[in-house]
Formats: sequence, structure tokens, C-alpha cells
Amino acid sequence: MSGRARHPAVRWLYLCAGMLMLALGVIGTLLPVMPTTIFLILALACFSKSSPRLEQRLLAHPRYGPALRLWREQRVVPVKAKWFASLGMGAGFAALLLARPPHWVPWLVGAIELSVLLYLLSRPSRAVG
Repeated sequence: MSGRARHPAVRWLYLCAGMLMLALGVIGTLLPVMPTTIFLILALACFSKSSPRLEQRLLAHPRYGPALRLWREQRVVPVKAKWFASLGMGAGFAALLLARPPHWVPWLVGAIELSVLLYLLSRPSRAVG
């Protein structure tokens, strides 16, 4: 069992998380500020541990399949996906600030988003070879 979760409950949790990420990805196709590709990458990671059938269906998607295969093979994130992810995180952070949360919440969310953004921007934008 190389990439699959061992315990049925863990597989079920990965499946639920994958479905949630897939739903957010679908919402991202409808709202231009949501980072569709990033959510689909997360769904792919969850499905690789829970459902090989759903994983293959996602990889075979005519529009998003090639980008997901590049991610799997070389950890490539297209420039457009980086832009939309950055814009989506920025808009979400702005909405958080407008909600006037406790003073520590923006710091925590900002640190998490900054680490995600740095990781995302460190990924190559084009396939090598």
C-alpha cells in the first residue's frame, strides 16, 4: 500500500477532504478569484490516499488534467494558478481584516498565508525537458 491510507477511517477522512477540495475547486471555476488549480492539487493528493478511481478521473480531466499531471511529475504550478491563488488569498485576508477579528487572528492567518504563498512561488512555472 504505497500511497494509500492504511486504516479505513483515515481513508474515509482523506476522501472527505478530497471531496471538499474538489468542491472548492469547482467553486473556483465559477468565481475568478478562487485558486482552482491549487484546490485540485490538494484534492489529487487526498484522492491518491483514498480513491484511485477518483484520482484517475481527476488526472484525465480535459482542462485540468495536464496541469495536475505536471504537478505530480515535476511540482509545476502554472503562472495563472499562482496569480489566482495569490489574489484569492489576498482577497480573503482583506475580508478577514474587514471583519475585525481578535488582534492575534490576522497575524496567525497572515503567517500561514505567507508560508503558503512562499511555497507556491518557489515552485517552477514550466515543465523541464
